[in-house]
Amino acid sequence: MFEGVFPALITPFNADNRIDVASFRNIVEYVEKGGVAGMVACGTTGESATMSTQEHMELIDLTVDCANTTVIAGTGSNNTTEAVELTRHAYDAGANAVLIISPYYNKPNNAGLIAHFSSIARSADIPVILYNVPSRTGQDMPLEVITELSRIENIVGIKEASGNPVKVSRIIENTVDEDFMVISGEDGLTLPLMCMGAVGVISVVANVVPEKMTELVNAVKNNDLKKAQALHYELAPLTRALFSETNPIPVKKAMDMLGLANGRLRLPLAPLSREHETILEDVMRGLGCIS
Repeated sequence: MFEGVFPALITPFNADNRIDVASFRNIVEYVEKGGVAGMVACGTTGESATMSTQEHMELIDLTVDCANTTVIAGTGSNNTTEAVELTRHAYDAGANAVLIISPYYNKPNNAGLIAHFSSIARSADIPVILYNVPSRTGQDMPLEVITELSRIENIVGIKEASGNPVKVSRIIENTVDEDFMVISGEDGLTLPLMCMGAVGVISVVANVVPEKMTELVNAVKNNDLKKAQALHYELAPLTRALFSETNPIPVKKAMDMLGLANGRLRLPLAPLSREHETILEDVMRGLGCIS
């Protein structure tokens, strides 16, 4: 269920700063036409940090309603009680799994991390995917914590965005006897991480070129490394452009260029600089995304 490409969907906003439901439905349809395995709503790319609990719930409901593929709902928080509430809602709404970010700002010790994720996992009978992204949380989830959590039945995997392939290798090595998967959390590392045993990617790039990311992942799965390498390098300029500034600033501009969303951001994020916009536009034109 969780192998392949899962776009971390942007959340489009109207001029009144509310969720743009029509544009969101169009984006879901667009990525599904690109052959993705599923999608993630309410993640970092979806500006979850600026959404209220009620908006989280509404967007999870909307995603389940309009998606025809697997739905992973971002329900993490640095407030365990809120994460439990959102996770239960995702289960009731019919999401297929939840993605739980490591608590940011609090910087809990190992016992706190284990208790946090265990409490969430016990709160609903739904697959839980851990999310390690130290550049956002200020804390790299320790290997021993991940190993311990992998033994909990409904904690089924981890989205790894530490940027450390050696750590990913150790996670896979330590959990080889568990029903536990690693998903790449960084587009640029999808190829090497899958070669080590990761099962796919939760992708920013797949918002823009879902079919290309799907081709890359399928090529690795089919042991066609020559094709996978060619796609990796073909997409490398776009990957760099989409991370030229804080995600999701560039990808929202890219979706605006595609005519799928208006590109509006919620504060404290501000629009993409003109310099990086020009680079992004040139890269997308070179890929044939825009004319």
